[in-house]
Amino acid sequence: MEKFKIELKWAVIFSICFLIWMYFEKTMGWHDEKVKFQPIYTMLFGIISILIYVLALQNKKKNYYNNKIDWKQGFLSGAILSLLVAIFTPVVLYITFEYISPDYFTNIINYKIKNSKMTLEDAEKYFSLSNYMYTNTFSTLSNGIVISAIISYFIKSKTN
Repeated sequence: MEKFKIELKWAVIFSICFLIWMYFEKTMGWHDEKVKFQPIYTMLFGIISILIYVLALQNKKKNYYNNKIDWKQGFLSGAILSLLVAIFTPVVLYITFEYISPDYFTNIINYKIKNSKMTLEDAEKYFSLSNYMYTNTFSTLSNGIVISAIISYFIKSKTN
């Protein structure tokens, strides 16, 4: 585990940042009266995600690989980071929707039924904690791996 200490640290940082973002969304009203804007504004967290991955991989390059990292090493580090973030995702979502924004699912379901002609049954199935845990865990993993591949290309050490 010592080998992946940096990735674990950044996975915790990522999770804390996500919880802070969810609190920000809640305070902006995007989980309540402005719930229709939430799917759009939540994409802004993608910028923060990319920044965290850049900082994590730069940290790994500097403090583990002594500023000499190839694409494969960076990608592996990013993939491990993505896996750890995905493992933490269900806990982070549980905290979000049980403590930070417990009315979110009720609000989004009501909005979708009223404005999207979605049935109550379909809305309750789609907008549920278990579905969010499942879909977000796998999207976090896949998006993180893609982001890692791209960032690794740009941070790899130059060879002569």
